[in-house]
Parts: sequence; structure tokens; C-alpha cells
Amino acid sequence: MSNGRFILLACLVGVALVGASTFVTNEYYVFAAYFVLQYVVLATAWNILGGYVGYVNFGTTAFLAIGLYSAAALNKWLDLPIPVLIPIAGVLCGAVGLAMGYLTIRLRGVYFTIATLALSVVVQTFITNWDYVGGSRGIYIMRPSEIPVFGTYVAYLFFLMTVLAVAAVVTARVIERSTFGFGLAAIRDDETAAAASGVPVLRLKLIAAAISGALMGMAGAPLPFYLTYVEPTSSFSLAYTVNSVAMPLVGGTTSWLGPVIGAVLLGTMQQAMTVLISSSVNLLVVGVLLVIFVIAAPNGILGLIRSIRGKKPDPETNPLAAMLVAEKRSSQ
Repeated sequence: MSNGRFILLACLVGVALVGASTFVTNEYYVFAAYFVLQYVVLATAWNILGGYVGYVNFGTTAFLAIGLYSAAALNKWLDLPIPVLIPIAGVLCGAVGLAMGYLTIRLRGVYFTIATLALSVVVQTFITNWDYVGGSRGIYIMRPSEIPVFGTYVAYLFFLMTVLAVAAVVTARVIERSTFGFGLAAIRDDETAAAASGVPVLRLKLIAAAISGALMGMAGAPLPFYLTYVEPTSSFSLAYTVNSVAMPLVGGTTSWLGPVIGAVLLGTMQQAMTVLISSSVNLLVVGVLLVIFVIAAPNGILGLIRSIRGKKPDPETNPLAAMLVAEKRSSQ
């Protein structure tokens, strides 16, 4: 399928989702669908650097929180609308991703992962001491209960997140089928061989880090208006990092479809468990599934399907499994 037809199909799916939400009378289901779509954006963004390039990023909460707090601060200062705040958060987080990439992407394996985790700690420390957005006390966001055309503000936020999810999936698919994506795949398979073959390794990795960070930040921009109150503890929740890593690994990391499958599957399951059991069980179940898939199905659900169809999966396409194997070999 050509990129033009795929973009048209993705837009039609987005229109269908927004249209279907208008028939939902229970607002909780729209809230739950918003979170699933947010994880589609986060998982897809993580996969651009983690799945296509093979660099495991544990700094998702840093980019999400930068987008979240930049939107909250600009709303407090200038009272800008969300459609303006989203691209601003994207540009800001893209610049942070580029800077982080320049400083850390020369690292490999677990050293790069630790560096991205340290970025989250640095950003959390900064925001906790930023009095303009409430510091550790947090900040309240006032939003109108209704908005023209969309009716409720929840429906408006759901529409914006649907647009972001469609944009993220289209971006990932276009990258995957482009020469840029082929270069990223070459780096993931063998970085040294890719550099020897003339692939501009550092430049491609920096672009991937910037795009990944920008999408994560854009996903965070509507979040303060969704929650109406944000504070550092919940904004830097471990659940965002674990889910953004687990969802692509469960679905499959070599295709744009894998993060979407993982986000819809795990996101829906978490929302169901929140209602039926407890929200505290979510992270435990996701962690168990992550361990099972890394050990038993390194290429995720898409890899299992390819294996059933008779195609032999490559275990090193899973970035987390590949990193663990590389660390084991280096320690021997």
C-alpha cells in the first residue's frame, strides 16, 4: 500500500473513532479510550528509536513531563489554546531529544539506557523545584465544561488525541518505508557495518531521537487539561516508562503495527483491571507480560504470527533482548 493510501486509511479510522465516540453516553469509556490512544502515541514514539534503531530509551517520562509542564506553564502565562500548545511542546521536546541524542547516543546498550533514565531524574528534580508550575505541590488547570462544535471538553480532548495518534502512526509508517527507515534498520542490525557502508549513523540516530522525543512531548501537552491537576509524582509515574517499553515489545518492534497492537491490547486490559480489580495491579501484570514476551516471544505478537506462517523470526530484532544478549556476551 502506498503512503498516500495509508494516510487516507488512517484518517478514515480516526474519523470513525471520533464518530463512534459521539454515540457513547458513559463518559468513562471516552476517558479510557483517550488513555489507550495516548499510549498508541507513546509506544509508537518509543519504537522509532527503540525498535527501528535498537536503542532502549527509559526516558519517556522526561519527554512526556516536559510537554505536560510546558503546556501548563504557557496556558498559565498566555492562555494559549491546546492546538497551539501541542506543536510548541513538540518543538521543545524535539530539541531536548536532539540534545540528549548528541550527548548520549554515542553510548550503546545498557549505558545509553541508564543515561536516558538519568534524564528523567534531572527533569523531575527541575520541575519539583519550579515554583511557577507549583513545584512539588502541583498545579490546577481550569478548563471549560463545554466547547463549541464538540460539546463536552472530554470529546474535544479525545478528538485531539485521535489526531495525534493518527499522526504518530503515519509518521512511523512513512519512516519505515523510506530510505531513512532503511538506514535505521541497518544501524539496528549492525551499527559498525552500517557506518562502513556509508550510512550516516550519527545523523540518522539524532533525527530519530528528535522525532521520538517530539511525539512523546506532543502526547503530554493535552494531559494537564485531561487531568485538571498535575504534580511531579504522578507525572513521572513509572507506569509511563514501563508501558511505553512493554507495548512495542509485546506487539513487535520492527513494524508500525506492533506498538499499535501492544498499546490497544495492554491499554484496554489495564483499563479493565482498574475497574474490575485495582489500578495497583496494572504494573505487575504488564511487568509479567514483558518478561514472558522477552523470554518466550522476543519478536512479539507480530513475530509469533510470522513464525506460524512459516517465517523464521530473528531474536535480535527485539532491542531489549538484543541488549541483554550483548551484555551477557561482554561479561563472558
